[in-house]
Amino acid sequence: MPTIDGITVSPPDADVRIDPVSYFGSPGPVELEIGCGKGGFLLRRAREYSQLRLLGIEWANKYYRYAADRMARWGLTNVRIMRTDARNFVLHHLVPDCLAALHTYHPDPWPKKRHHKRRLFQPDFVAAATVALQPGGRWAIQTDHADYFAWITEVMAGQERLEPIDYEDEAFGIVDNQTQTNYEIKYLREGRHFYRLAFRKKG
Repeated sequence: MPTIDGITVSPPDADVRIDPVSYFGSPGPVELEIGCGKGGFLLRRAREYSQLRLLGIEWANKYYRYAADRMARWGLTNVRIMRTDARNFVLHHLVPDCLAALHTYHPDPWPKKRHHKRRLFQPDFVAAATVALQPGGRWAIQTDHADYFAWITEVMAGQERLEPIDYEDEAFGIVDNQTQTNYEIKYLREGRHFYRLAFRKKG
């Protein structure tokens, strides 16, 4: 599809490894949000930290287009939006040590047991994402689904290159334990309980 004021970017060809900073016209630390939805978190982060390079991945076409148009209307130059399968992108396209931070808020829990294999958090995904993080890079995770949280906790415990850290960190966009994603705002209104984890890559 045509780009929206240079905001949208196409996923790489099969088996092509990329450094996502190449999607931007200037260097800077790159942060990736998986499942950016309507772009609420990215918008706030991009406006507050112009030195960051922010890449959002969204599979749902209507949210992908909404987020891209939203960034364009604000005139932001440090955000890119991509429509692709995030699992495939992380597993097959990212070069090592390219991400300063990874944000994963409210991933689809696929609650039915027969669908658990579709969950984003699997050992191979976590291993690949850890390789993509820079030493000292941060990974923040939030879900409102207790069973999925237990699953995520178990999978993340198997990655020895990650160490647990405090979830709240204003420098990484989490203030008062809130990210202000659209899902979070909606679920707060509904009174849902949130489960949170954060890690730093050793090194």
